Amino acid sequence: MKIVFFGTPAFTTDFLEKLTESGFGPSLIVTNPDRPSGRGMILHSPEPKIWGYEHSIQVLQPEKIDEEFLNNISKEPWDLFVVVAYGKILPESLINLPKYGTINVHYSLLPKYRGATPVESAILNGDTTTGMVIQQMSYELDTGPILAQKEILIAPDDTTPTLRDKLNTEALVMLPEVLKKIFDGTIEPKEQSEEGLSNCRKIAKEDGEIKLSDDATTNDRKYRAYYSSPGTYFYINKGEISLRVKITKAHFEHGPSIQTGKFIIDEVIPESGKKMSYENFKSSS
Repeated sequence: MKIVFFGTPAFTTDFLEKLTESGFGPSLIVTNPDRPSGRGMILHSPEPKIWGYEHSIQVLQPEKIDEEFLNNISKEPWDLFVVVAYGKILPESLINLPKYGTINVHYSLLPKYRGATPVESAILNGDTTTGMVIQQMSYELDTGPILAQKEILIAPDDTTPTLRDKLNTEALVMLPEVLKKIFDGTIEPKEQSEEGLSNCRKIAKEDGEIKLSDDATTNDRKYRAYYSSPGTYFYINKGEISLRVKITKAHFEHGPSIQTGKFIIDEVIPESGKKMSYENFKSSS
């Protein structure tokens, strides 16, 4: 089978490995262009690109999905496109190009949390369960038929990275099973219900601001949801200056009830400063 894999973050190489081990290795990888990062702004390649070169698989890195890219990829008779956290919206003509269409791994139990930030949204809203689905993609975002799904529990101390790891663990098992059923004709797509529909938006850097006067539960959820990106921070007045302080480590101390719990900040990095304990920061302020 001729499969194209669309993905960008480092964790998507786990899917490339699993698909290859299961006999569904891609013939082509599509990922984002190389980007500068770090203090020296050195150009770095996405991990799927590196993985592809190591396994002698062709890699494309379009800046945008334009007519030139569509003409290029349309030259081959593809069977299936697999999308895992690619980071770009695919046009309908591309979604419908392969013989079996395009499938996508999504990190919520659709139709709940359609959109770009389902993991963060589940933590922000205090959900105790979430899940992942593999859907048949359609042009309207996250509205396609469900091919498989799995519900999982959200632990009280889960952050976005730890919760995403749990979801990926399930997806890695489920994805090859779905591909096998697609290719042998035994898959049974299930149309999404409109009951429980909700959407989630992209996250801005400003969303990471925490007000120390807010209730402990709200601040804890923000810290855990934005743990990896964009991170959380607060402002404190130091003389005539409003100092931005990044929270690098915190935890929630449970009381007899949610109302009596405490959001405990453990470590911070003051603006233009070094990492230190929050206690030392407070004593020096």
